[in-house]
Amino acid sequence: MPKIHTIDLNFQHENEAIATYLIETEQGPILVDPGPYSTFENLKAGIEALGWRVIDIENILITHIHFDHAGAAWKFTEHGATVFVNPIGLPHLKNPEKLWESAKMIYGDNMDSLWGEMKPIDEEFLVGLSDGQSVEFGDAVFETIYTPGHAVHHNAYMLDDVIFTGDVAGVKIENGPVVPPCPPPDINIELWKQSIAKLRKLNAKGIYPTHYGYHENVDEHFNQLEIVLDAWSNYMKPMYDDNLSAEEITPVFVDYVTTKYKELGLNEEQIQVYEYANPTWMSVNGLLRYWKLKEQGRI
Repeated sequence: MPKIHTIDLNFQHENEAIATYLIETEQGPILVDPGPYSTFENLKAGIEALGWRVIDIENILITHIHFDHAGAAWKFTEHGATVFVNPIGLPHLKNPEKLWESAKMIYGDNMDSLWGEMKPIDEEFLVGLSDGQSVEFGDAVFETIYTPGHAVHHNAYMLDDVIFTGDVAGVKIENGPVVPPCPPPDINIELWKQSIAKLRKLNAKGIYPTHYGYHENVDEHFNQLEIVLDAWSNYMKPMYDDNLSAEEITPVFVDYVTTKYKELGLNEEQIQVYEYANPTWMSVNGLLRYWKLKEQGRI
């Protein structure tokens, strides 16, 4: 089993909100999810602390193209690194303007401070990986598992008996709860549960979600995720039915989630880390869009 290192990107100066995984292979170190460009200097320091240089990174696996996962990928292509990504997401890394504008509708003037720059990646450095395809780096063979639900362009990657799950396995920080990031526009609860079922069948020993670190007890992890997915979406449904706006719903939903965190024993600092990893307010529009598409029969 190749050696796996967790690099804390110290997103917004907070510990354990976003991870990048460096895997040592016979073909050199590879990265899974290099994170946003705003944390590139922290990633560089983490790579160097492990005895490597940025230019030693020749291959990068992207679980999906959201900024907190893929935003810094372009920087590595400046020295010729290859970026592997789901084919649906590939055009958006080639031309990230639409992705940027879509995210700007969510984050507004905070785009630069949160995510930093995202430059186009030339097509020669991009490789699409579809469901079931494998990619080999010497002694490390990664199997691609297409896992939509959080995002339509989401892959997970299995290496031996562990899975790098991006966001499809939700967010779990240390011994805290498992919660689902539900940003617009792709949230599909049914597809997400199908992806969870797909991952369960792999009988992995452990998982590496980007938020955050290694977790065993995989079956219980997925049980918790499904329970909270249902709880969050069902909590939103009556407010959607009452035609409440996102602005009206957001403080109510944030209070609901914060109360749940406190009931589970999280203190204010721990809640803050969860909010950096998975801002509660961000899930409001995602879940409202889910119920709207479901009502329209489009999912």
